[in-house]
Amino acid sequence: MTRALNPLVTDNVAAHRFELVEAGETAFADYVRRDGRLVIPHVEAPIALRGSGAAGRLMEGVAAHARAERVQIVPLCSYAAAWLRRHPEHADLIA
Repeated sequence: MTRALNPLVTDNVAAHRFELVEAGETAFADYVRRDGRLVIPHVEAPIALRGSGAAGRLMEGVAAHARAERVQIVPLCSYAAAWLRRHPEHADLIA
């Protein structure tokens, strides 16, 4: 099952990851749902998408999903943590 709250980022429930497909490549953020939170252990963008802002667009979608589900994010991935720090408008989502 795939759910789309953000038109660019989908929740691939079966794979436990959020996905953003651009130019035929998929950037993704793995997650674990635990205690009403989204734990993000890993975010990855393929080499072809690096430097294009794809990972940031992916994280914007992750934040949108978290907000819609009224859950907080536990960013174990250093990229996810840094992105959330750089976007104070999402500070309320950080667990």
